[in-house]
Amino acid sequence: MNTKEKSKRLAELDEMARYVTQEKGTEQPFTGKYVNEHSDGTYHCVVCGQKLFESGTKFESGTGWPSFDKAVPGSVKLVPDNSAGMQRTEVVCSKCGAHLGHMFEDGPKETTGQRFCINSCALNLEKK
Repeated sequence: MNTKEKSKRLAELDEMARYVTQEKGTEQPFTGKYVNEHSDGTYHCVVCGQKLFESGTKFESGTGWPSFDKAVPGSVKLVPDNSAGMQRTEVVCSKCGAHLGHMFEDGPKETTGQRFCINSCALNLEKK
């Protein structure tokens, strides 16, 4: 995605999606459109359209944000985040660098043990 395409796409996003993906913001818990979504499909980056998560990896974490136990291989980058007085791992789209959320090591032990805590407004669901 070149700079012109990215600028055009960002201009089409709503204020919250721009704030989250470009300024590392966070939606309020339990307010996102995909918190209670259970449809089959694939979640894509709202900025560049890259495939990020399969619906089969989504689970109920009770945290207020969509949670996944693994990302599509190569689709995200994990970046150390020491902001807000915490040590966390930021999740960004590997294609365009959009902030998606954070990854924690408190996910389902029977799978990866990881919880990708992702803002709904950073995602688009392509239903099957």
